[in-house]
Amino acid sequence: MKITVLIIALLLSTVSVADGIVIDKIYHPYVQETEQELEFRAVIQDRQPLSPDNNQLYRFAYGRSLNDRWFAEVYLTGDKSENADFDIHAVEFELKWQLSEQGEYWADWGMLFELAKVIDKNIYEVSSGVIVEKELGRWSHTANLIVEQEWGSDIPDEVESTLTMQSRYRQNQLLEPGIELYMGQDTLAIGPVIMGELRWGSRKKVKWESGAIFGLDRKSPNLSFRLLLEYEF
Repeated sequence: MKITVLIIALLLSTVSVADGIVIDKIYHPYVQETEQELEFRAVIQDRQPLSPDNNQLYRFAYGRSLNDRWFAEVYLTGDKSENADFDIHAVEFELKWQLSEQGEYWADWGMLFELAKVIDKNIYEVSSGVIVEKELGRWSHTANLIVEQEWGSDIPDEVESTLTMQSRYRQNQLLEPGIELYMGQDTLAIGPVIMGELRWGSRKKVKWESGAIFGLDRKSPNLSFRLLLEYEF
């Protein structure tokens, strides 16, 4: 755990240099053995300085657990704006590592690793970070601290970092209201979210999340809608 604390300290020290839009899924550290999933995510943003209005980001993914500690996922990422039609522009590979058993320490720990390649350009991105989750009564508090490195002949090399946080109230299986905070150089935003899941049989379930995230400064998009649908089997 000393290594994890050191990683968090390093990530916190670099949060101020991030410059990307970070509103998207907030990860939880848990892995279920033999689980598979299909995932769809969408983020729609409006009115951000230096960006076209109505920016839209879409992710389509298939994932499965490798064992009771590792989960792998492959994404196709597409985007659209008022200035450009929809286009699939990147492929991503993601690994999540559950570091501790649920309840083993004062908080539950995981790590995230990602590698992305823009399809029609020489642009690569690799990222890694820490996932922390703490339960207090019926509340669950989650933080993701991620550092990204971009490189390639079609983009200046740069390092970015982000901090995202979520607090949700586990009211019941179908409805969990919460609030999320997103921090990056060009994004400082907060807003309400609702989430839940439907289960049937022994393993099948559909998870859903929806949120409206509001910018807190002039650099951030005024409003971002995010949606996640996940079918687990």
